[in-house]
Amino acid sequence: MRQRPVSTRGRSDGHAPPMPPPPPPPPPPMQEVYNIIPVHSLLTNHPSLGYTEVRAAANALLTVGELRPPPFYPWASHMDLLDWLGAFFGFQNDNVRNQREHLVLHLANSQMRLQPHPDPPDVLDYRVLRGFRKKLLKNYTSWCSFLGQRSHINLSSGRNTDPRRELLYVSLYLLIWGESANLRFMPECICYIYNHMAMELNKILDNRMDDYTGMPFVPSSSGDCGFLKNIVMPFYETIKKEVEDSRNGTAPHSAWRNYDDINEYFWSRRCFRSLKWPIDMESNFLYTANKNTRVGKTGFVEQRSFWNVFRSFDRLWVLLILFLQAMIIVAWEETKTPWKALERREVQVKLLTVFITWGGLRLWQSILDAGTQYSLVSKETVWLGVRMVLKSVVALTWIVVFSVLYGRIWSQKNADGNWSSAANQRIITFLEAVLAFLIPELLALVLFLLPWIRNWLEELDWMIVSWLIWWFHTRIFVGRGLREGLVNNIKYTLFWILVLVSKLSFSYFLQIKPLVAPTNKLLNPTNARYQWHEFFGNSNRIAVILLWLPVVLIYLMDLQLWYSVFSSLVGGAIGLFLHLGEIRNMEQLRLRFQFFASAMQFNLKPDEQLLSPKQTLVKKLRDAIHRLELRYGLGRPYKKIELSQVEATRFALIWNEIIITFREEDLVSDRELELMELPPNCWEIRVIRWPCFLLCNELLLALTQAIELKDAPDMWIWLKICKNEYRRCAVIESYDSIRYLLLTIVKQGTEEHSIVSNFFTEIAESLHDEKLTDTYKMSVLQKIHAKLISLIELLMHQEKDLSKAVNILQALYELSIRDFPTVKRSIAQLVGAGLAKASVASGEGLLFENAVVFPDSRDANFYKQLERLHTILTSRDSMHNVPLNLEARRRLAFFSNSLFMNMPRAPKVEKMIAFSVLTPYYDEDVLYGKEIQNENEDGISTLFYLQKIYEDEWRNFMERMRREGLKEEDDIWTMKFRDLQLWASYRGQTLSRTVRGMMYYYRALKMLFFLDSASEIDISKGSHNLASSLNQNSGLVDGAKALASKKLSRTAGGVSLLFKGDEYGHALMKFTYVVTCQIYGVHKATTPRDRRAEEILYLMKENEALRIAYVDEVHLGRDAVEYYSVLVKYDRELQREVEIYRIRLPGPLKLGEGKPENQNHAIIFTRGDAVQTIDMNQDNYFEEALKMRNLLEEFDTYYGIRKPTILGVRENIFTGSVSSLAWFMSSQETSFVTLGQRVLANPLKIRMHYGHPDVFDRFWFLSRGGISKASKVINISEDIFAGFNCTLRGGNVIHHEYIQVGKGRDVGLNPISMFEAKVASGNGELVLSRDVYRLGHRLDFFRMLSFYYTTVGFFFDTMMVVLTVYTFLWGRLYLALSGIENSASSNNAALGTILNQQFIIQLGLFSALPMIVENSLEHGFLRAVWDYLTMQLQLASLFYTFSMGTRTHYFGRTILHGGAKYRATGRGFGVRHKSFTENYRLYARSHFVKGIELGVILIVYASHSKLEKTFVFIAMTISCWFLVISWMMSPFVFNPSGFDWLKTVYDFDNFMNWIWHPGGVFTTADQSWETWWYEEQDHFRTTGLWGKLLEIILDLRFFFFQYGIVYQLGIASRSTSIAVYLLSWIYVIVAVGIYIILAYARDKYATKEHIYYRLVQLLVTVVIILVIVLLLKFSSLKLLDLVTSNLAFLPTGWGLISIAQVLRPFLQATLVWETVVSLAQLYDLLFGVIVMAPVALLSWLPGFQAMQTRILFNEAFSRGLQISRILSGKKSQA
Repeated sequence: MRQRPVSTRGRSDGHAPPMPPPPPPPPPPMQEVYNIIPVHSLLTNHPSLGYTEVRAAANALLTVGELRPPPFYPWASHMDLLDWLGAFFGFQNDNVRNQREHLVLHLANSQMRLQPHPDPPDVLDYRVLRGFRKKLLKNYTSWCSFLGQRSHINLSSGRNTDPRRELLYVSLYLLIWGESANLRFMPECICYIYNHMAMELNKILDNRMDDYTGMPFVPSSSGDCGFLKNIVMPFYETIKKEVEDSRNGTAPHSAWRNYDDINEYFWSRRCFRSLKWPIDMESNFLYTANKNTRVGKTGFVEQRSFWNVFRSFDRLWVLLILFLQAMIIVAWEETKTPWKALERREVQVKLLTVFITWGGLRLWQSILDAGTQYSLVSKETVWLGVRMVLKSVVALTWIVVFSVLYGRIWSQKNADGNWSSAANQRIITFLEAVLAFLIPELLALVLFLLPWIRNWLEELDWMIVSWLIWWFHTRIFVGRGLREGLVNNIKYTLFWILVLVSKLSFSYFLQIKPLVAPTNKLLNPTNARYQWHEFFGNSNRIAVILLWLPVVLIYLMDLQLWYSVFSSLVGGAIGLFLHLGEIRNMEQLRLRFQFFASAMQFNLKPDEQLLSPKQTLVKKLRDAIHRLELRYGLGRPYKKIELSQVEATRFALIWNEIIITFREEDLVSDRELELMELPPNCWEIRVIRWPCFLLCNELLLALTQAIELKDAPDMWIWLKICKNEYRRCAVIESYDSIRYLLLTIVKQGTEEHSIVSNFFTEIAESLHDEKLTDTYKMSVLQKIHAKLISLIELLMHQEKDLSKAVNILQALYELSIRDFPTVKRSIAQLVGAGLAKASVASGEGLLFENAVVFPDSRDANFYKQLERLHTILTSRDSMHNVPLNLEARRRLAFFSNSLFMNMPRAPKVEKMIAFSVLTPYYDEDVLYGKEIQNENEDGISTLFYLQKIYEDEWRNFMERMRREGLKEEDDIWTMKFRDLQLWASYRGQTLSRTVRGMMYYYRALKMLFFLDSASEIDISKGSHNLASSLNQNSGLVDGAKALASKKLSRTAGGVSLLFKGDEYGHALMKFTYVVTCQIYGVHKATTPRDRRAEEILYLMKENEALRIAYVDEVHLGRDAVEYYSVLVKYDRELQREVEIYRIRLPGPLKLGEGKPENQNHAIIFTRGDAVQTIDMNQDNYFEEALKMRNLLEEFDTYYGIRKPTILGVRENIFTGSVSSLAWFMSSQETSFVTLGQRVLANPLKIRMHYGHPDVFDRFWFLSRGGISKASKVINISEDIFAGFNCTLRGGNVIHHEYIQVGKGRDVGLNPISMFEAKVASGNGELVLSRDVYRLGHRLDFFRMLSFYYTTVGFFFDTMMVVLTVYTFLWGRLYLALSGIENSASSNNAALGTILNQQFIIQLGLFSALPMIVENSLEHGFLRAVWDYLTMQLQLASLFYTFSMGTRTHYFGRTILHGGAKYRATGRGFGVRHKSFTENYRLYARSHFVKGIELGVILIVYASHSKLEKTFVFIAMTISCWFLVISWMMSPFVFNPSGFDWLKTVYDFDNFMNWIWHPGGVFTTADQSWETWWYEEQDHFRTTGLWGKLLEIILDLRFFFFQYGIVYQLGIASRSTSIAVYLLSWIYVIVAVGIYIILAYARDKYATKEHIYYRLVQLLVTVVIILVIVLLLKFSSLKLLDLVTSNLAFLPTGWGLISIAQVLRPFLQATLVWETVVSLAQLYDLLFGVIVMAPVALLSWLPGFQAMQTRILFNEAFSRGLQISRILSGKKSQA
C-alpha cells in the first residue's frame, strides 16, 4: 500500500505546508519527439504548420504574460499556459505535452471550419474557444446546477470574455481528464475534482493569499506528480479496495461498490460534506475507512432475481396482466363477439376488478422496490425509506378501497335483484375512485402529448420540481429530459398501437377464447377420475392450471413475435425510401454507370458552403432536385462531365484508385484491372472513355445496326445508336482512335499522310451534312473492321513486319477509297480530291511503301491505348463476369448504390471534422506465421484451406507475385514469405487486416486533399503525366499484359504519384489511428522477443498514421511497480520506434472488465471531434473511406430535437462464405445490423451502441464517462452501456446505411455457441443493472416497449418459449398419467395455436422474417426466398433452435446464479473436427440433459396417452421432438467429419478415458470428468439463498416421473393409495444400497483380492434375480414394469444428485458426497451413451458422412470448393 499523501491545506496547527519537491525540468523544446504536429517548435518545416489556424492556436497558448510564475519551478520563456497549469497543479510533463497537442489540433481544426472565416486569420477566434468551452464543460455546469452549487467558471458574458482565462478553464479540464486514469469512468467524480481545482485556479488568477500561511495561494496538488498522488490515487485505491472485496466479481453485487456507485455518490451534496477539499483521507467514503463504517451502495442495488424484469418494466407487465384479466372475463361469457359481452352490465362491473389487480401490482412493485433497495436507506437517505413505506401503504389502501367499493356494488345489486339506480350509483362512486387513482397516469399522458413541457420540467433544477416528482422517481442526475419531439412520438406510437392491436386481437380469438369451454368442462367435478392419489380432491384445479399455463406464457411473450413481424415490414419500407438495393449487381451498375460518375462528383466533390440561411434553403432544394436527376437519369447529368475534361479526369482518378486497391487486395486480376480502369483522355477523343467492360460488344452491335439500316437516313441510324450511351461512346472513341492511330503510323509530310487526313475530312463532311449512308456503302464496314483488327494485332507484336503493315494499309486503302463510296471515282478525281498520289499514274513506288513508321516500343502509353482499342473492336461477349470475384462485385454494387442515397455533401478535407479510430487489442493474431502450412489431423493446412475457399484471389495473388519476380510457386516461402503472410492474414480475423482497412481512411484523405487543393491544370496535366510515368522504362512490349506489369505496384499505384509532398501532414491533422495493444510492453520485454511485438512494429513501419498505446510496467525493486500509459510510433527519419508520451498511472490498469479498461487508458491519445470504435475482427474498404467526410457532417444535423452523439454505421459480415453455419450466423447478424438497427433508429428512436463500428461525438462522451462502462461482471457487455449512458444523459443515436464497414463473425458451432453464451450472460447481467431499470422507468411507455423487446426482452422471451415447451409437456404428462386427458382435450384449438407459435419461433422465423425482408430489399424477392429455402435444406432451423437453447440456458443461469464471464471464442476457420468429449463438456448441461429430459417425457407420454394413435398426438408433439433432436444432434450435424465412423470410434474411446480419469489439483476440465463436474457447479458458489431455493424447487420436478409412473405399474394393482408412492422409495433406497455395496467391494477387493469382488457381484446379481422372480410369481409385477420403472426411478436419481449439488457446502464433508460424485459419474456416462448412440448409428450408415459434408459446406461447394477432399486429406493434384 502506498503511503498516504499528506494533506497540505486545511491543517489545524496553522503551520505552513512543507515545500513540494521541485519537479524535474522539462526537456529542451527542440529535441521533443512529436505525435502529429510539432507544437513545441513552430519553426519546424511541417505541412500542418503552414496553416495560420495552427499557429493561431499555438500562439494563444503562449499568452502567459503577467501571470504569477509557479513557485519552486524553473520557468522558461518558451513555456505556455499548459506548462503553467502543470507546474502549479502537479500534472505530469507528458500529460501536459499530450494535451497541448490535443488542444492545438482541436482549436485549429475548429477554426478551419468557421463560417465566415475569422479576420485576422492568425488570431484564435473567440467563437471557437467559447463553443469548445461550452461543449466540454456542459456536463460540469449541469452538475453544478443539479446540486445547487455555484460554478467556478468565472467569465464575463459577451465578446469581451478574457480568452486566456477561458483557455485556462478548458486546459485545466483536459489536463485533469488526461491524468485521471480509471476515474474517467466516473464523470461526476471528475466534476467534483474540477470544481475545486477551478476554484483554486481562480484564487491564483485573482492573486489571493492563503488563509493559513499569508503567502500567495498554492494549490493542494502542486509538486511532482502531485495531482496523481494527492487526488487521483485516493479515489483509485478506493475502487481497487472495492474490487478486491468483490472477489473478482464473484461476490454479490450488493456487497461492494462498482464504478457507478462511486460516481453516483457525487450526485448528492453530501460529497462536499464528507470528502471536503483537500481530500479528507479520514472520510468514510474512501478506502481508509473500515468496511462496516464505509459508505455503501449508492443510487441502486443490483440484486439477482427474475423479478428485476418486472421491476424494470412494470408498465408493460401491468398492461399484459390487466388485458389478460379483461379478456378472460369477456371470453367467459362465450358470446360470438366480445362487443356483445361488453353490452352486459355484469361483464362491465366484473371488468372493474382490473383496478383491484392494478392496485395489487402496484403493491407488489413497492414491496419489490423495498426488498431489493432497502440497503440504500441510511441516516443521510432517510426520505428514501419513508417513500418506500408510503408507496406500500398507499397501494394497500387502494386495494382496500377498490375491494370495498366493488363489494358494495354487488351487495346492492343482490339486494335489489337487478341493476337499480342505487346499484348504478355505486358503480359511479367506484369510477370516481378510479379517476382519482388514474390522475398520475392522466398527467403522464398529457405530458406525453406535450413532450417539450415534460423535458423542460425535468431539466429544471428548482427545488419545488424535485418535491413534486419525489413520489414518482428518486432525483438523479441522469435520465432527465429524455422525451423525443412530437413527430418522433407520433411515429413510434403508431407503430406500437398497430403491434398491440394485432397481438391483443390474436390473443383473444385464438388463445383465450378457445380455452374457456375445456376449462369449464374440467371444472365440472363429475368428470374427474384419477389413476393416482389426488391430494386436492376431485376439483381438477391443477389440470386447469396446467392447461392454462402454456397459453399464458405464450400470451406474455408473443408480443416479441408481433414486434418481429412489424419491425421487418417497417424496416423494409424504410429501406425502400432510403433507396437501398436499387443497384444490386454489376448488370444494374452498368445501366447506371453513366450517372454514377455524376453522383460521385456530386457527393465526393467538396461543397462550397454558403453563408445566409436563405441561400442554404435554396441550395438544399437545388441539391434535392439534383439528386432526383441523378437517381432517375433526368436531364442526362453525365453530359456535364463529358463537357468538362477536368471533372472527367477527377472522376477517373478516384475510380482508378478504387480499382487499384481491388488489385492490391487481389480481388481482381491484371486483365480485369485493365478492363475496369478509366484511362486519361488522349488521342483527341471527344467523349468520356468509359471502362472497357462497359463498352465491350457495343461497337459490333453498332456495326450490325448500321448494316441493317443501310438505306435509312443518317439521323435515324445515329438516334438508334445513341439510345445506348455506351454504344455512342464506343463508336465515337473507335472512330477518333482509328483516325489518330492511322495519322500516327503514317509519316507526317508524306502524300500518304495527307491522303489519310483528307479521307477523314471527307467523312466528317458527310457526317455534318447527314449524307453518310448516301455517300458510303455500310456493307463494307465489316471488311474495314476486320482489316483494322489485323493492323492493330500486327502493331501489338514485339517483332513488327513492315511489309505486312504496308499490305494491310494498302488493303484498307482499297476498301475505303474504292469499295466504300457508293459512287466510284476515277483516279483523276481521286488525285484532285487528295485521295490518291499524284504519281500513281506513273507507277512510281507502291502506296505506303515508304510512309509507315512504327511507334517507339518503349512508349507504353501508346500500346496501352492500342490494347484498349483492340478490346473495343474485337470483344464479342458482354463481359458480365467482370469482375469475376463475388466480393468485388458486392462492394462495387454497394458503393455505387450508396452514391444515389441521401447523404450530406462533403466539405473540403481542410474543413472536415477531424476523427480518430480506436481499436483495443490484447494478444490475438497480428499476422499468420509459418503455422499456416501445419496440417491438422485430416492433413489440411490453413493455407491449403484458404487457397480453396478464395481460389480466384489466390490466382490473382500468384499473378501479382510472378509480376514481381517470382519464378516457381514453391519459392514463395523463401522469396515472398511476407507477402504470403499478409495474403493469408488479410483473409482471417487478424489485427493486420483491421489495420489495413482503417488505414484506407488515411489514404483516402491524402487523395481527397490533393483533389481539393489541385488546380485544373494540375489535374489535367497530372493525369497525362500519370499515364506516361506509370509505364516508363517498361522495355519492349508484347501485348498489354507485359507492359501493364510496371504500373500495378503499390508505389506507382495511382494518384499518389501526383502528390505535392504535403498531403500526409494535412491528412494526419484530420485522422489518427490508435491501436491499444495493452501488453505490447510485455511482448517486447520477453526473451526471445515475442513474434507479435515484431509484427506490430512492422505494421507501424508500413502505416505512417498508426500509433500504438500500451501499458508499461516498471519494476523498481522490493516488489514496487509503476504503471505507465505509453504511446509510440515509428519514426521514418530515425528508422526506429520512438516513444511519444509516457503518463504514469495510479496502479494496475485492470480493475474492471478488460476491454473497456484497455480502451479507456488509450482514449487520451485519440484526437479530433469524433472517435470510431473498431474491434479486432473488423475490416474497412477504400471506397467506403471516401465517404467518411460525408458521414461526419451528420454531427451538425438535427435528428428530431437533438443533434446526434453516436452515428451508427452499417456492417457487412465477411465470414459468410466459409460454411453453411457461418452463412446462417452472418445472415442473422446482417439482418440485425441493417434492418434491425434501421428500425431502432427510425421510427423507434431507441438504437443503442451494440459494438462497433459506431462513431462517437468524442468531446460529448469524454466528459460523460467515456465510450463504455467497465464495472466487474455487471458491465460484461460493455459496449451497450455506452448507448444506455448516451440515452440517459440526453444523447441521440442514429443509424446510416450509405457507408459500411466489414466485420467477421465466428464460423464454427462451438465458437458461435460461446459468443451466444457471452451475449446471453451479458443480457442476464443487464437485467440487474441500474441503467436498464432507469431506462425502463424514465422512457415514455412506447419507447420503453421498444427498449425492452430489443434488449433483455428478446432473451427473456426466448427463455419463455423454452419454458412453454416444458410447461406444455409436463402438463400433458400430468393429464395422461392422471387419467383425465380425454376430458381436458375436447377442444384443441388453443393448444394448436400455442404449438404453432412455438414451432414458428423454434424454426427461426424470429430471425428468418427480418432476413427475408432485408434480402428481398437488397438482392430481390426471388433470391431471398431461394436463399431461405436453401438454408432450410441445410438445416438452418436445427441451428436456430439449438441457439435458442444456448441463449435460454446462459441467460437464465446468469440471472439466477451469476457466473457471467468473458468467453474467448477464438476466430479460426472452423474446419477442425471437435471431439465428442469437447462437445459433451460444452453442451451437456445446456442442451443434452434438457433434451434427454424432454425425450423421456415424450416417451412416457406416448406410452400412456389416450391420443397416441391420433393425428392430434402427432401434431401436438412434433415440434417438441424437433426441439429434442436439434438440442441433441446439432453439435454433431454441424461438426466437420461429425459422422465419420473411425472418428466416432476414437471419440468414444476418448470419452470413456475422460469419464474415468481421476481428478486432481493440476488436472484440467478437458482431461478429467471430475474436474469438469466441479467446474460446472461454480455458479452455486456465487448464488444467493433465493437462487439455491429456486434451483431446488425446479429440481423437484424429476420426482414427478416416479409419482406418476408407479401408479401405472402392474404391481400397483390400480391402487390410488399414497402408500404405493411411499413404498416405491424402497426401490430407490435398495438401488443406492446395491451401488454402495458394489463400490465398497470394488475399493476393498478389486485390486488385490479380485475373486472376492467377483463373488460379491455374483451374490448381488443372484439376490436381484431371486427377488424379481418372487415378485413376478407372488405379485402383479409384469416384465414390462421393469423397463417402465427405469423411466420412473432414473429421473429421481438425477433429481437427488441435482439437489445434492446445491447442498454441497453441507454434504461435502460427509460420506454421502462420495456416493453423489460416483452416481453423477454414472449418470454422465449414461447420458454420453444416449447422445452417442444416434451419432454412431448415422456414422455406420453408408453415405451419411458425405451428405453431412455437403450440407455443412454447401456454399463453398457452389464456389468450386472441394471440401470432401479437404476433409479426407486428399489434396487435389490440380
